[in-house]
Amino acid sequence: MAKEENIDTLKLDNQLCFRFYLASRLTTKLYKPLLDQLNLTYPQYLVMLILWEMDAIQIKVISEKIFLDTNTLTPLLKRLESNGLITRTRSCEDERQVIIRLTDQGKDLKQLSKPIPLELYNHMLSSGDINEEDFKALSRLLDQFTSAMLKSKDL
Repeated sequence: MAKEENIDTLKLDNQLCFRFYLASRLTTKLYKPLLDQLNLTYPQYLVMLILWEMDAIQIKVISEKIFLDTNTLTPLLKRLESNGLITRTRSCEDERQVIIRLTDQGKDLKQLSKPIPLELYNHMLSSGDINEEDFKALSRLLDQFTSAMLKSKDL
C-alpha cells in the first residue's frame, strides 16, 4: 500500500490497523448481548475460555495467552472472584505466584457458554457477505498475521 504513490497513506480507509480495530469492535459488540446473559464482559469471557481449557493456572499464563498485563488482569480477576466464578490463592511452592481456579459455578458456566461461538459463526454466515471458506481463510490469514507481528522485536 505505502509503495504506491497515488494512494494517500494517511487516509483512514487506507489503514490496515483501522480495519482490525473496526472488526474487533464489531465482534465484541456482537458478543455483548450473549455475554450479558452470563454476566461476563468480553475480556472476562476470554479468561474463562482459558480456565475451561486448563484450570488451576498462574496469572502469568493467562496474561501470556491473552496478551494482557497482570495489572490489567488483576481487577478483572477480582470481579470474576466476587461473582463466584474463580478463586485466587497463593501458590504453596512460591507465595509470589497466584493460582486461579474455577469454582463449581465457574465450571457450570461452561455449559451455558457452549452455544456462543456457533451462534456468532452462524450470524456471520447468515449475512451473506462471508461463507464458510472465507471464514476459514480469514482465520488462517489472521493466524499468519499474528505470527508475523509476534516476531517483531518491538512487542
